[in-house]
Amino acid sequence: MQRRHLLSVALLALAAGTAVAQPAWPTKPVKIVVPTGPGSSLDLIARLMSDKLAARWGQPVVIENKPGAGGMLGLDVAAKSTDGHTMAIGFNGPIAFAPFLYSKMPYDPAKDLVPVIMTTSQPNVLAVSVDKVQAKTVADFVTWAKAQDGKMNYSSLGNGSSAHLTMELFLSEAGLKATHVPYNGSPPAAMAVAQGEADVTFMVAPALLPHVRNNKVRLLAVSSAQRPDSLKDLPTLADAGYKNVESLAWNGYVVPSSTPDAVVQKINADANAVLQDPAVQQALAAQGLTVVGGSSTDFQRAIDADVKRWGPVITRLGVKLN
Repeated sequence: MQRRHLLSVALLALAAGTAVAQPAWPTKPVKIVVPTGPGSSLDLIARLMSDKLAARWGQPVVIENKPGAGGMLGLDVAAKSTDGHTMAIGFNGPIAFAPFLYSKMPYDPAKDLVPVIMTTSQPNVLAVSVDKVQAKTVADFVTWAKAQDGKMNYSSLGNGSSAHLTMELFLSEAGLKATHVPYNGSPPAAMAVAQGEADVTFMVAPALLPHVRNNKVRLLAVSSAQRPDSLKDLPTLADAGYKNVESLAWNGYVVPSSTPDAVVQKINADANAVLQDPAVQQALAAQGLTVVGGSSTDFQRAIDADVKRWGPVITRLGVKLN
């Protein structure tokens, strides 16, 4: 009995010593790098969650917008960070697509970044300029686009983004030609369509919705098999006869590969809790964003699935960037 008691005391002491040895996190302000501009869907998500994460962590959360190079500039900052308190909110382009698009990258997504949690997933929306394109259906648009004889242009939130590749896939399936005009983020790409600088775009809904309300942009279809409640009145591209054009634009937190697993799991648990907040879910749903959450392993599986699906598509389409 006495030996069992001593063993219990020893185990408790060891556990206490281990707990003391583990550093508290965070011990200073946490920086979240957003690789797109203010007002983009990634920016909205990061800012919506930042105050609640700060309350859980007992430290300020600082948002730093660093758009450029299709999101790679911002992801590179996170990948090379060594302060233990920098993370980023990433998306398909600079994580899953870029290795197939660029012959050289400043970081290796598979080696330099660790996925923490997928925050949201949402379809891209096919949208046209009301002033330039009279089409009200996908079929109308394809007819109009063919009549332009290759003079059509489209905006995207950046080279190699889900928006860019979804449009290229759609053009290939529909037998259309168009000039790609990339922007640094969805707000300027949406504004280009609203002002008639671009004829059409594919992107997630948040940046488009203000222009839809102002009757400057018309939404035609979603690129997913399932429509979010906020876009339930729109047909899918499969409904319009383009079943091969299916894509989801996802967002999620990533950290440098040097981050201890205990910290990864803490961020994951706290972000999951914030994503379950009814007010957060309502605000995201109002923007056409669907909450995902889940484990870091779930996020890794989703990235792997995107790499497996889109790698051959990118190769087939011959899209290469420098």
